Amino acid sequence: MATIDSRYEHKARAGSFTRFAQAFARLAGRPVTILAAGGLVLAWIAVGPLYHFSETWLLAINTVTTVVTFLMVFLIQHTQTRDTAAIQLKLSEMLLTMEGAANRIAAIEHASDEELALLQEEYRKRSVG
Repeated sequence: MATIDSRYEHKARAGSFTRFAQAFARLAGRPVTILAAGGLVLAWIAVGPLYHFSETWLLAINTVTTVVTFLMVFLIQHTQTRDTAAIQLKLSEMLLTMEGAANRIAAIEHASDEELALLQEEYRKRSVG
């Protein structure tokens, strides 16, 4: 089994924001989190009669959901971008070590949309024969 270069061992410390974002993304994706969010909405509905379903009552849930959504977008985007970069590196490593592979596509994620379209057409033609 191949060993990992000590510079890239899993033990390497990720930045505190990265650790926070990964933990938050894991937590956000759990069923208990969805149930808790649903419970919060049900509690909000239950207190509606106490506030006579006022504009303040509506504003409370609108504010909370907007803030949570806003933060979630950035945290999840950070996690997805990092995961995508790791996958790209793994695929590049595989391509670069495979004999006969087209090494020119190892870093294809940096190509323009036009270049990607041309390569897709080239590979489509090659697969059809």
